[in-house]
Amino acid sequence: MTHLKQNHSNRLPRVRVLRAGVVFAAVAIAAGVSAPMASADDKDKVLRVCQDPNNLPFSNRDLMGFENKIAQLLGQELGWTVEYTWYPQRMGFVRNTLRAKIPDSNKYKCDLIVGVPKEFELGATTRPYYRSTYEMAYVKGKGFDSIKTPADLLALDPERRKALRLGVFIGSPATDWLLQNGMIDQIVSYQSQTGDENQYPGQIIEKDLAQGKIDFAFAWGPIVAYYAKNSTSAPIVAIPFKPQPDIKFDFSIAMAVRHGDKAFKEKIDQLIEKNQEKINVILSNYGVPMVDEHGDLLVSTLRR
Repeated sequence: MTHLKQNHSNRLPRVRVLRAGVVFAAVAIAAGVSAPMASADDKDKVLRVCQDPNNLPFSNRDLMGFENKIAQLLGQELGWTVEYTWYPQRMGFVRNTLRAKIPDSNKYKCDLIVGVPKEFELGATTRPYYRSTYEMAYVKGKGFDSIKTPADLLALDPERRKALRLGVFIGSPATDWLLQNGMIDQIVSYQSQTGDENQYPGQIIEKDLAQGKIDFAFAWGPIVAYYAKNSTSAPIVAIPFKPQPDIKFDFSIAMAVRHGDKAFKEKIDQLIEKNQEKINVILSNYGVPMVDEHGDLLVSTLRR
């Protein structure tokens, strides 16, 4: 759902919600603010989900994202109705969703965020339900078809490489990689929080890369893979990054509830464990590049 930022000590700092990248990026926010403690109410049998209204492949108001499908699966397993509180994943997301009370009520607007990094600090995280990695992408037939790995990009003739336009979300691991390999001057930077609800991270692939405004795009793998798979205007090739000693590209994704909501967290943990195979099918249908703890693509997602 957002992009993730890893520092060079391989330790995730505090995390905040962002619209670009996997869903959430690492920066310090809400320091010293304690989370309210309340529990989802089994009596009304409603699964209240906190979600972004325009953030495919994760979610949208038409319920076309894979997080929408997973939420629906959980609701079916519980026998509960699924309801959404919509808010763009940017600064203030948790404050306006998971921690926001319904006026004149003891209930909260929503009780579950479906996709956060395992290290997310603004909520209590469940067991991870997938692990993915960053990817880079290019348009097939534009002279880059020999590139099969990120290392192949570095091996291009220096003069040709210097002419490339590289689209990247600032603050992501891909930025560190480009800086490390002397390509920082070729970056076309993208903001993770634009302030425009109509913009979405996938535009870097679906529009700018496909239309030739940039030569390569770098983003969180589920975003790259989804728009590469569904592009109708240009054939797009997506290439995953493997972990490096000093740059982390792969992250485990979990769900989040309010801190202190132990019973509800345990309920969601049980549902994830029971339905992991069904969740994997949903993720595979969206082309999500799932990797193991070594950063290797799992056999079920070797799609290119």
